[in-house]
Amino acid sequence: MNIKSIVSYISRLSKRERTIFYVTIFVIGLVLLDRLILSPILFKIRELNETISLQEETIEQSLLIVMQEKMIEGESKQYVSYLSQPEAEEKAVTAFLKGVENIAKRSSVYLVDIKPAGKDVDGVSTRYFVKLNFEAQMEQVFNFFHSITNFEQLLKIEAYEINPKTEGTSVVTCSISISKAIIPQ
Repeated sequence: MNIKSIVSYISRLSKRERTIFYVTIFVIGLVLLDRLILSPILFKIRELNETISLQEETIEQSLLIVMQEKMIEGESKQYVSYLSQPEAEEKAVTAFLKGVENIAKRSSVYLVDIKPAGKDVDGVSTRYFVKLNFEAQMEQVFNFFHSITNFEQLLKIEAYEINPKTEGTSVVTCSISISKAIIPQ
């Protein structure tokens, strides 16, 4: 169809039909404009707004972390005494054994046997274990346990067993497993 035939067709229509035809063309034009041009643009704008919102949230969270950096550094200084410089394994075990021996001497317990019992490495820290047997009065045992748990390094009593040395005495024998956690700086 060419343009002349369309124009002649429209000119033959009544005034009411022509108005309906023009309104129909106008509505079809609006629908095509919406479907082909406006909808894709609005969809892209909506998609970009969502991406921007996600990025803004990420930036806000990062800013919170950056703003709290000084507070985190201040708190980490409180725990610096618990952190240890990386040492050779042998030196770490020897220092651990000496530390436990010194605590035992201060608590007045008689060490029968002390020996390293291995290590456990996890993602952040290394834990060294020591097993020891000693004899002491119950009060001295409690002092020793208290000294271990309140030591300036990360020592923990993993397991213990207390038995009377002989019937009728206040002396007990104790087998204990102690661990030391080393967190590298």
